Amino acid sequence: MELADEYQKLVNRMMNTPRVVIDNAVCATATVVRVNSARKHGMLLEAVQVLTDLGLTIQKGYISSDGRWFMDVFHVVDGRGHKLVDSTLLSRIDRSLGGEAWSPSSAEDGYNNHDDGDDGGLAGLTGLELTGTDRPGLLSEVFAVLRDLECDVVEAKVWTHNGRIASLIFVKDHDSGSLIADAHRVHRIEGRLRNVLSGDHDVRGAKTTVASPTMTHSDRRLHQLMFADRDYERVSSNEASSSSSSKVLISVQNWTERGYSVVSVQCRDRPKLLFDVVCTLTDMEYVVFHGTFGTDADRAYQEFYIRHMDGSPISSEAERQRVIQCLQAAVERRASEGMRLELSMPDRKGLLADVTRTFRENGLSVTRAEITTKSGEAKNEFCVADTNGQPPDRRAIHAVIEWIGKDHLKLNEQRMVWSFQDPSPEGAAGVFSLGNLVMRNLYYLGLIKSCS
Repeated sequence: MELADEYQKLVNRMMNTPRVVIDNAVCATATVVRVNSARKHGMLLEAVQVLTDLGLTIQKGYISSDGRWFMDVFHVVDGRGHKLVDSTLLSRIDRSLGGEAWSPSSAEDGYNNHDDGDDGGLAGLTGLELTGTDRPGLLSEVFAVLRDLECDVVEAKVWTHNGRIASLIFVKDHDSGSLIADAHRVHRIEGRLRNVLSGDHDVRGAKTTVASPTMTHSDRRLHQLMFADRDYERVSSNEASSSSSSKVLISVQNWTERGYSVVSVQCRDRPKLLFDVVCTLTDMEYVVFHGTFGTDADRAYQEFYIRHMDGSPISSEAERQRVIQCLQAAVERRASEGMRLELSMPDRKGLLADVTRTFRENGLSVTRAEITTKSGEAKNEFCVADTNGQPPDRRAIHAVIEWIGKDHLKLNEQRMVWSFQDPSPEGAAGVFSLGNLVMRNLYYLGLIKSCS
């Protein structure tokens, strides 16, 4: 009996352990990564997350999940657009996708991810989750409160979208350099931050909570926070008419004969776009059975054949519209419009409060931020616009750089983002047909074989 049980455990382990094949010979321009495994919900997201966290670009690929078996094929390149040749990186891909690190928590220790810092990651920090109504200067107020409460910001990510803000902030006690364990003090920090976020006109409410010690992947968590805050809802009909319906094209149609809902996304390509779309579908509890994704010049095409967890397709017009709204928001959140400012200097108490106050005093509003601290050095990136969300005055940018120091703050001209406008004729029409979806699906499957 014991032998039979052990044999069954071995069979289950072999069936559930993903099989990974990394091929550098089949394609001249990219490394092909194939993942085969028994199907489970969320596996596509986990695979995309691992590759994204390793700093890789997924150029194209396809997925298929028939019955109980799951297959992914990804064409990936490194940050310079080259095939992968680093043996350490290839080994890490194999281990991560093959099961050794096959979980969101371990995947976040990515090859280029700063979460595995010198101090052993985020385990020794207090995590705070913030959502509320965005306004000019809000971030400077948040960092000023944390400075006054003797909290040093070690890591942070801030997203804004559709008038809302979501942030993950990891802090430590200024004096001890460790996490803040006093429950009363944590409660006081939450209350002060909630007051700042609420302001005078937050009709939808602000939320401040302590992040769970088992928090999921940080980018996925930001998507979840903004989704829960309903940032996908347009605040007015005027905003809806001028929104990114002309920038991001999303179609949802039912393929009745096969029982699928077909989701198609077209927009300008950017890093982590595939992760953002798959993350949203997964957290909305849709199962992706088949799909293709690829790029043509600077345009991205993604198509997914989905069903509910119970096997049914999208069943109403209201649900279809909600999927379109949520995917549109997922694409837009990380694509904040603005100029990119990169800060690199020795960290000190109140640095973020001082820098963001300088932004505010010069009429700049932070639309997105990523804060990193390693070995006493602050490595921060800010996406800034003017207080109306428009391109900032260059004089304001130069004034801020002069005040902070040219050696420490630099304008990244190559990473400025200002429009997701889709200039193609198909984009202008904003119309998809199921025939086009199927034909493009076959087209990308052909590209996978020829890589031409």
